[in-house]
Amino acid sequence: MSNPLLNIENLPLFQQIKVEHIGPAIDIVLADNRQVLSELIAISQDSLGWENFFNPLEDMSDRLQRVWSPISHLHGVKDSDELRQAYTENLEKITLYQTELDQNQDLFSKIQKFANSKAMANLNAAQQKIITNMIRDFRLAGVALDSKAKQCFKDIKQQLAKLKSSYEQNLLDATQAWTYHCTEQSELAGLPETAIAMMAEQAKQKELDGWVISLDFPSFYAVMTFADNRELRRQVYTAYVTRASEQGPDAGKWDNSANMVEILKLRQELVALLGFKNYAEYSLETKMAESPTKVMDFLQQLVDYSKPIGEREVKDLNDFAKQYFQQTNLEIWDYSYYSEKMRQQQYDISQQEVKEYFPAEQVLNGLFEIVKRLYNLSVRQVQGVETWHPDVRFYEIFDNHDLVRGQFYLDLYARTNKRGGAWMDECIIRRAGKGIVQIPVAYLTCNLTPPVDDIPALFSHDEVITVFHEFGHGLHHMLTLVDYAGVSGINGVSWDAVELPSQFFENWCWEIEPLNLLSRHYKTGQSMPESLINKLRKARNFQSAMQMLRQLEFALFDFRLHSNSDMFSQEFIQQTLDAVRSQVAVVNTPDFNRFQHGFAHIFAGGYAAGYYSYKWAEVLSADAFDKFLEEGIFNAKTGELFLTSILQQGGVKEPLEMFKEFRGRGPEIQALLKQSGILPAV
Repeated sequence: MSNPLLNIENLPLFQQIKVEHIGPAIDIVLADNRQVLSELIAISQDSLGWENFFNPLEDMSDRLQRVWSPISHLHGVKDSDELRQAYTENLEKITLYQTELDQNQDLFSKIQKFANSKAMANLNAAQQKIITNMIRDFRLAGVALDSKAKQCFKDIKQQLAKLKSSYEQNLLDATQAWTYHCTEQSELAGLPETAIAMMAEQAKQKELDGWVISLDFPSFYAVMTFADNRELRRQVYTAYVTRASEQGPDAGKWDNSANMVEILKLRQELVALLGFKNYAEYSLETKMAESPTKVMDFLQQLVDYSKPIGEREVKDLNDFAKQYFQQTNLEIWDYSYYSEKMRQQQYDISQQEVKEYFPAEQVLNGLFEIVKRLYNLSVRQVQGVETWHPDVRFYEIFDNHDLVRGQFYLDLYARTNKRGGAWMDECIIRRAGKGIVQIPVAYLTCNLTPPVDDIPALFSHDEVITVFHEFGHGLHHMLTLVDYAGVSGINGVSWDAVELPSQFFENWCWEIEPLNLLSRHYKTGQSMPESLINKLRKARNFQSAMQMLRQLEFALFDFRLHSNSDMFSQEFIQQTLDAVRSQVAVVNTPDFNRFQHGFAHIFAGGYAAGYYSYKWAEVLSADAFDKFLEEGIFNAKTGELFLTSILQQGGVKEPLEMFKEFRGRGPEIQALLKQSGILPAV
């Protein structure tokens, strides 16, 4: 059988990949890798070197990554029952293989002896960093355990892979299952024309008359922000915050309760085998933060600054709703709605008015122009590349010598069988050998408002920020000049620094000159008026303390949950969240809210005991952007310095060292507090 997954010389052949290709392709790659590994271990210690030993190890990793990447990606963007089953089965195989590799005592011994030899000093900085990271990762994978403990470690890793996949699948199923079929347009009073058209299109796809509201974010957001119908807001909110739980309209159907408890128990068992008190300690071994205490102190410092202002923001909103709408005792499903009314009154600006100036094509054109001005790079669309959906586009990034630096797929819109949220993932990692450079390729995936009929896709300002955020991750992956996969792009970068380039790039969504590039009214073609830009900028920190506290709530919940070592139950999870809310939250949450059942970042993603990374990196990004504010937001020298100090260096250096190289000093928290309006700007 000709298997398109094994064609790894080129881009993935998405139109040719079938479910029946997955198992055979993974089996072949794993068998080949195991054979190569046995040959490498047989090499004598004295003749060990980069080219005959470490480079073949990278070849093994790269081949598996090239085969698995399109499978994993399709699971996220074009899921089906058959694909889901194949994905889960083969994820277990890969997890077992990776654990075997990480616990191979012979392999570890060879690498450790090499690291302690004179030959290590002859390697370049990237090669040395890869070997140093390998030794650390061997220890974190249990290489020093006895055979019985190693087997236990393997078993736990296998179980965790299954549970994380199950958690994610439950969340997707629960999100897709709930809809509200509306037959009277009066129920949709207050919703923008574009949102109503989107809901009519969703009804049409289901062969229904009227309108269908779903839990995809564009639909959910429109209802919560604009719907005059309070009962409709309550229903949609309830369905959204009870997804995959024992509460709500689909109570118990895709319940993640048991998955969460078992994931936490197994994580604790895993790290206890390695001698850590809890998962939080283990997690920080690969992060910038020095200790759990440092993380908690950092988060608490932000809480202390933000909470008094957040309490005032809530009081102001309640006073506003009472004065102008005679609405007392706001419920949580009222907050976004009245906040939008308050924003309109205070700043004479509405989200819908702004949205009309951000058609997708103009946003992308402006984004690419900003990249050109900052880094002297050109972005060009390429036709004829196989993708997984007609909406997906493919682009190349060229430097000023017209050489390709990177390529990326762009999948912008929400649709059925696509995981929620937004993310960047690696398709191909940059590495070089024998005079050939493997061009890095990224997947950039969002769930933004799609076009409907003759109305182009119109993005809210928040959606524009999302595009910039993911593109910032993509630039980090694609612009690296490191030729070794282990520290190329985002690889080898401390997890609590990996959000620096993404959050940093968001800042260009707020400045006057970039906004002129990003905006054109979808009907008139006119740029956003200066008066509207000024209103948008003035409204930037509207309820910013409330938003800060919400993120701190998530971060503290995650870190406290993983700082525990002996009590795991559904009750414990809820009690932990309730305790954090009592300390941090300024808005009361109803008892039926089951946020944790949909918190995929920590239960199915890579942010366990690491969600604090968003705020940690935001300190770095705000302080880094201050340099542009000082020297000019399109200052070519400053852009080149960020490119060479941060984006091109991958994980070769420690993040703090790279930050100091760019900024000339260490990061300061005040920049974030000022940017958020929590401290007054000087």
